[in-house]
Amino acid sequence: MRLEGLYGRLRKRFGYLDWWPGETRDEIVIGAMLTQQTSWSNVEKAIASLKEADSLDFGKISSMNLKRLERLIRPSGFYRQKARRLKAFASYVCGNYGSTVAMFRKDADSLREELLSLDGIGPETADSIILYAAGNPTFVVDAYTRRIISRIYGTEPDMDYDNLKTLITANIKHDIELYSDFHAQFVELGKRHCRTRPICGNCPAAGICRYNRMTNP
Repeated sequence: MRLEGLYGRLRKRFGYLDWWPGETRDEIVIGAMLTQQTSWSNVEKAIASLKEADSLDFGKISSMNLKRLERLIRPSGFYRQKARRLKAFASYVCGNYGSTVAMFRKDADSLREELLSLDGIGPETADSIILYAAGNPTFVVDAYTRRIISRIYGTEPDMDYDNLKTLITANIKHDIELYSDFHAQFVELGKRHCRTRPICGNCPAAGICRYNRMTNP
């Protein structure tokens, strides 16, 4: 699996991508939790609403009335569930650490285990938080990544998250900047070309893509 070659093709086409959006650690974590089951454009609306209310930090969210939080993040979808989980996370962080800054001093493995024990945080969300908010090297596997790797290299579309993550990281350099930008490249390729119904024409990965060879001989 020549992932470095794939990365080179994507980087040449899309350039370096500055991802994940967010000015503070709390904002990045909130974005990672809100983006579940919705588009990023909807998350942006919810984050803008929290910013306007001067409530884009866990200290304020932990003490906020749940109904008010629901109203503020309503654009993100599943807002009742997400508000409950956000508030629970905020209370957990503030009660046990005081802030995400203190929480993120933990090593990546311990932090991941702790995050996964909390309601509403699965492997993708945990890895997003660790990579982009805590600043530790871990690879994020999202739906775009899974689809792209499956189509290009023929891996099982429903491969276990951690197995796919291990497969990817075994074939690229262990580097936080590479992990971050490669994830962003997957997102960009997925949005532009490798959609549910793929647009293979002019795709930067077409020359090495197993799916493209099979469907466009």
